Amino acid sequence: MDSLVTAAARALAAGDPFGALNHVALRDDAPALALRGIAMAQLGDLPRAKVLVRSAARAFGAKAPLARARCVIAEAEIALASRDLNWPVKALDAARVLLDAHGDRLNAAHARYLQVRRLLLIGQLDEAERALARLDPTPFPPSTRAAHELMVAGIALRRVRTATARAALARAEHAACQTGIPTLIAEVDHAALALTTPAARLIERGEERLLLLDEVEALLAASNVLVVDACRHVIQSANTTIPLASRPVLFTLARMLAEAWPDDVPRDALVARAFRAKHADESHRARLRVEVGRLRALLGTLAEVNATQRGFALAPREAAAAVVLARPVDEAHAALLACLADGESWASSALALALGASQRTVQRTLDSLAAAGKVQSIGFGRARRWMMPPIPGFATALLLPSLFSND
Repeated sequence: MDSLVTAAARALAAGDPFGALNHVALRDDAPALALRGIAMAQLGDLPRAKVLVRSAARAFGAKAPLARARCVIAEAEIALASRDLNWPVKALDAARVLLDAHGDRLNAAHARYLQVRRLLLIGQLDEAERALARLDPTPFPPSTRAAHELMVAGIALRRVRTATARAALARAEHAACQTGIPTLIAEVDHAALALTTPAARLIERGEERLLLLDEVEALLAASNVLVVDACRHVIQSANTTIPLASRPVLFTLARMLAEAWPDDVPRDALVARAFRAKHADESHRARLRVEVGRLRALLGTLAEVNATQRGFALAPREAAAAVVLARPVDEAHAALLACLADGESWASSALALALGASQRTVQRTLDSLAAAGKVQSIGFGRARRWMMPPIPGFATALLLPSLFSND
């Protein structure tokens, strides 16, 4: 490797893409193309970066398998930055295995981190946590250690474990300051905002107040409160959790009853909101009785649903109160907006993968949000991307999708 390529690589490692381009901008050999691609990625020109990295991989050819493997990792990172979550995971895993077998531990670990970040984006927290546990960041440079701690914090935030997240963010800040890379320091600072901005809204006895994430954690850990969690669509009390994301009617009934607790809710109001019926007739009331019976069976030992003269009332069995944990802002498509709130541009296919919805459903939702001025698109066809500014003043950790886990 010649001196200009070495100097460009060192500049990129220090977060100086312009310095790197000063050394290799006019060169078209394989190492220079790869470094130019990484520099363009750091500058935010992701389409150009992708083209350059692919050109570098072709230029290296079959005689340089390690260099081609590093190009695969670079292309995967560019795809992740552009929120293209459908890139070939098997190719990245093969590149990781090859680099690990030839002693390139740093790039092999970087490939693993990319896999963890993708799993975190699509809500597969258990798998992300297992993959991250296999990595020891101690022997790696500060930039890699900072990335590791950011992922630890991201998983902890999604699991509402504020002490773990705060400790990981402190370690990430220390490592980021050692690198002196402004973008990495800013990324850590941005992640830390989740601990100091409102994460949810508490509704209790008709009154509302905003909660920070550590207050949410304390509420969910309380043994004397029945929580109807409208952020993750579960009912929780102490160590018992009942997921209702796939049963929207039952969750709507539970939320209405918890919002009104200790008072009851009229039958007509329950019918109108749960079944979206303007006028309740006898068939609606019969269906309401069936759904209330199903809700009673699900709640089991947590609470009773008692019939009153005008409707139904929630009666916790052991908890002293029933509350609703709601989103900080009322928005019909909060989960989609929470994904876009990271400031990156997303493909509709990536949003569909992250939300567990069909791409056509996501596209219709994006079109309606664009008409309302809440999101905007750039590009056309397969290159079309969607973005929005972050929701001002609110943390979005509880709005992001995740595969539910009882731990």
